[in-house]
Amino acid sequence: MSIRASLFGFYWFAQRQIAPALKYSQYLYEDVLKSRMNNQTVWLDMGCGHQLLPAWRSAEEKKLIGQCKQIVGIDYDLPSLVNHQNISCKVRGDLKRLPFQDSYFDLVTANMVAEHLDDPQQVFEEVKRVLKPGGIFIFHTPNARGYVTVINRMVPSSIKDSLVKLLDGRDENDVFDTYYRVNQPREIDHFARLAGFKVVKIKLLVTSAVFAVVPPLAIFELFWIRLLMTRLLKPFRTNIIAVLEKQPS
Repeated sequence: MSIRASLFGFYWFAQRQIAPALKYSQYLYEDVLKSRMNNQTVWLDMGCGHQLLPAWRSAEEKKLIGQCKQIVGIDYDLPSLVNHQNISCKVRGDLKRLPFQDSYFDLVTANMVAEHLDDPQQVFEEVKRVLKPGGIFIFHTPNARGYVTVINRMVPSSIKDSLVKLLDGRDENDVFDTYYRVNQPREIDHFARLAGFKVVKIKLLVTSAVFAVVPPLAIFELFWIRLLMTRLLKPFRTNIIAVLEKQPS
C-alpha cells in the first residue's frame, strides 16, 4: 500500500469518528444528476475536461452517460478533450458562444466550472438559449465564503500548483484561472434572474477535507467541517449545487 493510500485510510477512519454524516460533495452532485436523467435526456456538459466525475468514479460515470439519450461535452482546453474517455461527442468551444442550435438540450451541467467564468451573465444567457423550455441547468461550484475558497484566494500562484498536486493529485496543466463571480447564493440568484431562469434550488453543503493527506490538519479540518454542518454556519459551507430551470415561453 502506498503512503498516500495509507494517509487516506487514516483520514476515512477519522471522518467516521468525527463527522460520520459527512458526504463528499461530488457524490451529492452525482445524485442530483441521476434525479434529472432519463433515456430521453439530451445532455450538454460544459467544461467537461477529461472527466465528468472524479477519476475513481469512472465506472459510475459510464453508467450515468448510458442513462441518457445523447451527451455532448464542450471545453476550450483541447488536451483535456482528447483525454476524455467516456464522451464520444466532444466539441472544442467557448462557453460564451455555444456552437449549438436554440432549444436543443434538456439538461446542461457544469461540475467545478462556474468559478472559472469571467462573464457569468453571458454564459447563463447562452445556457438558456440552448435549453429547451422546461430544461434544467445544474452546476456544482465552490462557495466564495467557504474556507477552502478563502485560502485558495490567499495562496500565491507561485506555490498553488505544488499544493494542488500534493492535496488533490492534479497536475499544473489541470489548474485554471478562477474568478468566483457567481459563487454565492445571491450572485447565482442575480445572474439566473437576469438570464430569465427560475431558481429551483441553491443548496449549500460541505465536502470532504481538503487536507486529508495531512493528518494533523485533517483532524482540525474535520472538527471545523462538523461545525459547518450546523445551521448557524450554513452560509460558510464549502460548496454549492444550483438547479435552475428555463421557463416555458
